[in-house]
Amino acid sequence: MKRFIPAIVITIIGITIAYFIIDKPKTLKIYNPIDINPELVDESVRNVDKFHRVGSFNLTDQDGNEVTEKDFKDKIYVTDFFFVTCPTICPKMTKQMDRVYNEFIDDNDISFLSHTVMPESDSVPVLKEYADEIGVSSDKWKFVTGDKPQIYNLARKTYFAAITEGNGGVDDFVHTENFVLVDKDKRLRGFYDGTSKKDVDRLITDIYALLEEYKEN
Repeated sequence: MKRFIPAIVITIIGITIAYFIIDKPKTLKIYNPIDINPELVDESVRNVDKFHRVGSFNLTDQDGNEVTEKDFKDKIYVTDFFFVTCPTICPKMTKQMDRVYNEFIDDNDISFLSHTVMPESDSVPVLKEYADEIGVSSDKWKFVTGDKPQIYNLARKTYFAAITEGNGGVDDFVHTENFVLVDKDKRLRGFYDGTSKKDVDRLITDIYALLEEYKEN
């Protein structure tokens, strides 16, 4: 009988270790510019290796209200860049973002921010009609327009969502499928292909992990 004791002990230890490994929530990486594909990072900030945060911005949502970084205080949010008349990737992105929106529709800690890359045509009424067609609340999912250089600067130097270079001028154009996950401390925590159901499933999983991270702190 005694010879079976070590095996039993080893089994119990193994089960205990496995339990803690499985039960331990995933910890998401905190991204700084140096950690990201250089093609997605503006050259001016490419070597920044710590303390990257979403800074101040001032835009206008589908209700005509001012939107700033303060609207996302103590919020986890997902952000992207699109335009209303886009016939290719944007409808897929909106469908996938809507999935995430509905997954967390009752969680006040989660918000969504979609920037138009064609502010010259995507006016407040256009964005309002678009949001109404989807059937989402502006309190939770904001579609924003505003100064084009500011929006393009956010895409390239803040969220690192776009590969193309430019200054937000008349002939400049950003077209990207990337979703970016931002935590309550304005840090970047993940990048996802917004046209891919599989990758957006990963985003949903990561949001739950981030919520658990804040519960523990």
